[in-house]
Amino acid sequence: QVQLVESGGGLVQAGGSLRLSCAASGRTFSNYAVGWFRQAPGKEREFVAAITWTRGYTYYADSVKGRFTISRDNAKNTVYLQMNSLKPEDTAVYYCAADRWASSDYELKIAATYDYWGQGTQVTVSS
Repeated sequence: QVQLVESGGGLVQAGGSLRLSCAASGRTFSNYAVGWFRQAPGKEREFVAAITWTRGYTYYADSVKGRFTISRDNAKNTVYLQMNSLKPEDTAVYYCAADRWASSDYELKIAATYDYWGQGTQVTVSS
């Protein structure tokens, strides 16, 4: 079992930045791929970014490419999502998720791939 806890959400003005953290406990986190997803009110959960456990390959949704950066610190069992140039449309609950076996670009972008989820953290971007 892997337990995930997100933090770092909050209220920020458009153009601002936030850094989300996803702290893991339980199994060896470095062996897991990690993804960030978000869900806005009335909308489906959507992929934001992911990082593989081998070689740290990263993937991004087109809507955040160039603005968001995913990274991991295996020594701290933590994955980060640095979000810059935030827009009101980035407002959502952000979730991190982990999976032991996902490695392909296709798998990493699908919520159903992931076995473990955090409780989410709210990000609100005001205009």
